Parts: sequence; C-alpha cells; structure tokens
Amino acid sequence: MNDHARAGAPYLTEAGLLARTGGRELKSVVFSADAIAGRVREMGAEITQHYGPDADVLVLGLLKGSFIFLSDLVRHIDRPLHVDFIVASSYGAGTTTSGDVKLLYDPTAPIEGRHIILVEDIVDSGNTINRLARALEARSPASIELCAMLHKHIAEGLILEPRWVGFDAPTDFLVGYGLDHAEDFRHLPFVASI
Repeated sequence: MNDHARAGAPYLTEAGLLARTGGRELKSVVFSADAIAGRVREMGAEITQHYGPDADVLVLGLLKGSFIFLSDLVRHIDRPLHVDFIVASSYGAGTTTSGDVKLLYDPTAPIEGRHIILVEDIVDSGNTINRLARALEARSPASIELCAMLHKHIAEGLILEPRWVGFDAPTDFLVGYGLDHAEDFRHLPFVASI
C-alpha cells in the first residue's frame, strides 16, 4: 500500500489493514472514515430539512452496496421514517457493469402516496437507477429522490439525478464502506481504489 493509502487510514497499522483485505493491497484510500462520517451527518440534516413534518417517508436501500451507508444515514435523519430494501445486480464478479440489471428482491412496503428516498452506494453507469426509477414511478409515489454516497458523473441518460450526494467519485473501481469486488472489501470503514 502506498503512503497516501496509509494516510487515509491512520487508525490501522499496515498489518491490520492487510489482515482486513486478506493480504491484498489497495491502490489508495479515496475517502477516509472520518470524511465519510462527517458528510453522512450533513446529508442526514439536509434530508431532515427537505421533508415537511407530515411527510410519509420510506427509505429504500439498494442492496447490497448501500447497507452500511443507509444504516449510518438514517440515524442522522431527525424525523419519522420507514426503511425497506431492494436487491438488484448488474456486476457479478467483474469490475464493469454487465448492463443487464436483475431485480432480485422487491420491497414489501407500500409505495403509493409515499415520499421515497432511494439510497444507492454509487452512481456509475445509471442502468440500475434507471430501471428502479421506472419501476417505482409506476407505483404512484408522492415523490422519488435519489441519495447516493458516491457519484461518478459518467452516466448517460440518467432519468433520476441524485438530490443528495456524499462525494463526487473518481472513475477508479472503488471498494469499502459497502462497495465490493466479488463480495470482498465491503467491511472496510473507508472507500479505496483497487
């Protein structure tokens, strides 16, 4: 691991970090755990301010990547809300999207008339967001907003732009804080490139 990566994870020794990654080195830490925690607090406050006191808010996490971000985020939203999840996949074991979005689990919570916040780990190709936005819109919500931890700004034809973005992301393949490569690295407390 290079010096920049070590600087982004000051609370981990190099041996401790390599133990977490199974001995695989990371290219660099892109967003530290402290930077992420601060921005998630800010996003929670922004979402709290956006909705009126009587709004029926449903936070839908896109699994698996959003689970850590969503759990941190909802603890900083100071208003009543419900949480449910959607599972979709377009990557498999690769580092580029297949373009084929498979909806594997549909939320059980009612959508009609509710204010939906779709929580995504990263917006890159936009294929998953476009498919889900159309599917959710067909269920007559009061509104749909997208909240993304990371946004690469490379999607063409994105039909639902994020209202809340944690960080603008580089085009590198990123892991950590819920993001994975073939199910590895999700548990890292920071975002790194590989």
